[in-house]
Amino acid sequence: MLQKDTLLEWRTIYNNVMFGLEIRHNKTKENEEYAIELLKKYGLYEFKDKYPAQLSGGMRQRASLIRMLATKPKILLLDEAFSALDYQTRMMVTNDIYKILREENITALIVTHDISESISMSDKVIVLSSRPAKIKNIHTIDFEMQDRTPINCRKSPKFSQYFDSLWKELDVDAR
Repeated sequence: MLQKDTLLEWRTIYNNVMFGLEIRHNKTKENEEYAIELLKKYGLYEFKDKYPAQLSGGMRQRASLIRMLATKPKILLLDEAFSALDYQTRMMVTNDIYKILREENITALIVTHDISESISMSDKVIVLSSRPAKIKNIHTIDFEMQDRTPINCRKSPKFSQYFDSLWKELDVDAR
């Protein structure tokens, strides 16, 4: 999942969701039913006949994620997936995506330059060195909360501790 949702503007949301199955030659009745179930489960079924331009940025990202989930992946790569969104939409979409990934039991590797996003979305944060990138450190993130969401994590006292630790490790000159 990239910064831009990469939905095909000339295809309906339903047809965009089916696109991954089509190119994999895996558009079976069972997979099609699963994709429809995902659309219903995550609030986009009533928009299935709309085109991407008729949806908000957050809804477009959700449709993009559903397109990927329809192929039943074991792991997802999210590369700066929320960076094109305004702050409020970004907060809501990260919450939505986090819940979807948890509910569908999907492992995601999230590439981001946003420290707050990495802390609130992750169980582990891998800090890379500057080029050529090497693993500098791996941080386990544990908020010890029942109802963990990215928004709830940001309210935790542990959040600022994690943030400060990662910020120092990045060794950014902030003059």
